Amino acid sequence: MPLKKQRIAIVGSIASTILGFRGDLIAELVAAGHQVFAFATDYNEQSRILVRTLGAIPVDYQLSRFGLNPITELKTTWQLYQLFKQHQISLSFCYFAKPVIYGTLAAWLAKVPLRVAKIEGLGRPFTENAEGMRKKARLVRAFQVWLFKRSLPKAHLVFFLNPEDKHDLIETHKIKVQKSDVLSGIGVHLERYAQVAAPVSPIRFIFVGRLLNEKGIRYFLTAAEALKKRYPNTEFIVLGEPDSGSYALSRQELQHYVDKQVIYYPGKVANVVPFLAQSSVFVLPTYYREGVPRSTQEAMAVGRAVITTDMPGCRQTVKHGENGFLVPPHDQEALEQAMLQFIQQPALIEQMGQKSREMAEKQFDVKQINAKIMQLLAELA
Repeated sequence: MPLKKQRIAIVGSIASTILGFRGDLIAELVAAGHQVFAFATDYNEQSRILVRTLGAIPVDYQLSRFGLNPITELKTTWQLYQLFKQHQISLSFCYFAKPVIYGTLAAWLAKVPLRVAKIEGLGRPFTENAEGMRKKARLVRAFQVWLFKRSLPKAHLVFFLNPEDKHDLIETHKIKVQKSDVLSGIGVHLERYAQVAAPVSPIRFIFVGRLLNEKGIRYFLTAAEALKKRYPNTEFIVLGEPDSGSYALSRQELQHYVDKQVIYYPGKVANVVPFLAQSSVFVLPTYYREGVPRSTQEAMAVGRAVITTDMPGCRQTVKHGENGFLVPPHDQEALEQAMLQFIQQPALIEQMGQKSREMAEKQFDVKQINAKIMQLLAELA
């Protein structure tokens, strides 16, 4: 039975995730006759046009992505409450931690009839660093759990991207939810990420992601420098923008590796597909609490072998020894040994890349994932 017509608020943080992560779902909801309002904090003229092209209405709101000022957070909740009332929202669909917490609370206060939350990884508060959890991080985690305990029970349905996140929140932290389900990932449009034969001469390793410590960028760069000395024909590509803040790789550090010709860094790119097509192996040595990394799903769809960490979310993307290798987080030697296997046995590139594509078709087809979401939303109504 299809979902009866709704006025749906898709509430995220920045416009790029509305377009990149929710675009296919929004298009399907609009095609089914629903009115979709896409909430983001940083719309510009171009992103507004792109959202309208999907058939949705862009809605601005204010959210401090990293701050914990209670007054600011209350203002965000109140603003969302007013916007839900103004647009007569009948179904809220909030994703990422802060929009889930404050958007779900606002929807409950506004008496939105159907409320859905989507946990796409537990993020920095649940990320263990190499030295263990610092006191401040433990406090932030405790506060976030406290907020989840007050917001998630007010959602009629909570989506997770991996079973470990679900277990940590529901079982370990005893957060009660009305109904939950585990999706296999955000999903990718397989036609847009068509399989392409991987080059083996030269072999190219590619990193795609935010240039943050937790994403493993420094581990990748250290491995690239070490392997480049031994195998000078091997190439290394880095895609992602330097961030600000203490957790990020600086532009100066990045430029050091560019100047030494260790890596190729093309700067900000609008389309990663050509770079994935030119690469041989995808590497993400993250120790961040991922949902299921979208960048890895894209690489798998293109048919790339994967090296990533044995962490929640990442485990869903690699069958060790079949489509790539799982390495322990923070283990520089294990990472370099995994990369070395592809250099010494280039036949693995095609063999494991083919397995990645098969896994992507089975697990990460956005059409199948969105069909499941639509079905579960219909069951709520």
